[in-house]
Amino acid sequence: MTRLIGDFYEVRSFHSTIQEIVHEGGPAAEEPLLKACVGVVIRNPFAGRYVEDLSPLTSPSPALGTELGRRTAALLGGRKVEGYGKGGIAGLAGEQDHVVACVTTVFGNAFRDAVGGGAAWISSTTKTAAAGTAIDIPLAFKDEVYVRSHYDTISFQVPDGPRPDELLICVAVSTGGRIHERVGGLSVAEYQASLA
Repeated sequence: MTRLIGDFYEVRSFHSTIQEIVHEGGPAAEEPLLKACVGVVIRNPFAGRYVEDLSPLTSPSPALGTELGRRTAALLGGRKVEGYGKGGIAGLAGEQDHVVACVTTVFGNAFRDAVGGGAAWISSTTKTAAAGTAIDIPLAFKDEVYVRSHYDTISFQVPDGPRPDELLICVAVSTGGRIHERVGGLSVAEYQASLA
């Protein structure tokens, strides 16, 4: 039986990864940084043909955002999400815009709600590539994209996906800024003070 998300996306598999970073060569952090990513491999209904209207991929995408957000936040074990990002890969019979259509604003809003909210736009990357290709999902602070401490990335790879007629859609979250971040710029504390 086919598993569907949003009564549209045909799921082949879910994949996840989590990183727990204690240090980057300097002293150990008081609390390790957690970064997590979850991806879903879905059938691409437009693989192998050009279609002008991609709204069938976009309209039901809030269900994707909710499902991936819920799964990704759960990997943090109760710690709050401070950073987030999104992206994906179209298999070689598809187009980059097929992925973009799945991760637009309506997807992002649902993902944001599922991970506890956020005021900033969600950093994103998409491409077309063969199965097993890695993708680096950019991360940024969830409430203000110019908070430099949270500029980060997490690499993600599905060894057997996406196949040519599939899409890999993925999201990522983090519990804080980079370990040993010290290059200045707007801080979380300064951003929060600006709201007072």
